Amino acid sequence: MTQPLPPLPADADDRRAIAPVICYPTETLPKPDLAAYGDRREGARKVAETRVPPRDAATFEVPAGGFFRITSIEGPQVGDLNLWNAEDLSERFFSGKTRALHGTHVTTGDRLWSSFPHLRPMATITADTLGWYGIDEHGGGVHDVIGTRCDPYTHRLLAEDDYHHCCHSNLTRALATARGLPLAEAERHVHDVLNVFMCTGFTRDTGQYFMKASPVRPGDYLEFFAEVRLLGALSACPGGDCGAEHSSDAAACHPLLVEVFACDEPWSPPARNPYDGTHGL
Repeated sequence: MTQPLPPLPADADDRRAIAPVICYPTETLPKPDLAAYGDRREGARKVAETRVPPRDAATFEVPAGGFFRITSIEGPQVGDLNLWNAEDLSERFFSGKTRALHGTHVTTGDRLWSSFPHLRPMATITADTLGWYGIDEHGGGVHDVIGTRCDPYTHRLLAEDDYHHCCHSNLTRALATARGLPLAEAERHVHDVLNVFMCTGFTRDTGQYFMKASPVRPGDYLEFFAEVRLLGALSACPGGDCGAEHSSDAAACHPLLVEVFACDEPWSPPARNPYDGTHGL
């Protein structure tokens, strides 16, 4: 039963008209030197590639100071990306703080930040062939840090059956295999994702998270600079281009390609966050 709305206060319009304030002004946030990254990229050589099968996931490693590129190769397909410090799985991509600093969708020049207490750049986006998309008339954008990843628990809650190729499960299996971990332990390391190529937003009337068919086409790519040595896992989402549904075998799905490039020039990873960690005690 729909609950009645509370009475409208007399000053409702005045309250709604209050100007917003940006939570985290980023004027003092160190800016990436994209020109320097571009110089490094020119001298980089391809050292590995991984083909991510449809409705499955695969892992890859990137040396600190190297690059990795995610490419659509056969048809429109979105991917769910997890990143860890390859030397310490407790340091992982922090989508919530990345969203707070850069916005709901990321593109060239934005950084993927790591979890507390580290809070440092893990990767910097250096190229995005979908950077032209911007925010559309529905409020949708590409490469979001607002969705969590499709998962079998929510699917079970809403559909009352088990589906084992949600991105959460795909990432769990891939990490377990790569690091020789029991599934339960691997699952604890799987985290909220960067939805690569996915087109999403929030409805203006109800504020609900929506998806629409991705504008990605074969040949489109998103490229990153690895600020630290990375272990990555990428799931080719069972939703395909996510234009209709996910968490099923109904959508047309395609593989994704991950290419890794290394540089001979030395690189010093950014320092971990200097906060003293005493929390007032």
